[in-house]
Amino acid sequence: MYAIIATGGKQYKVSEGDVIRVEKLDAEVGDTVTFDSVLAIGGDSLAVGDAVAKASVSATVMDQGKAKKVIVYKYKRKSGYHKKNGHRQLYTEVTIDKINA
Repeated sequence: MYAIIATGGKQYKVSEGDVIRVEKLDAEVGDTVTFDSVLAIGGDSLAVGDAVAKASVSATVMDQGKAKKVIVYKYKRKSGYHKKNGHRQLYTEVTIDKINA
């Protein structure tokens, strides 16, 4: 059985036992979080819409951290303009415990 959840402006296909990195959540390591925004539940058949209105996914927070640095380089030719900037996105690593369908 799998579920498609939405969090942080992105969609994730998850199954029980999966470890995923999502946008930073306001939770401590070891806390249990619930994703209520379930878009679909699949397995033998696919359920969407009103069939998954009350569904949720429970997960445990494993880690909070920063991703690898992404370099942002802006450049305009012939004018001598260039600017280098870096960004590290905050993330929360969660383990999917249960899909409540």
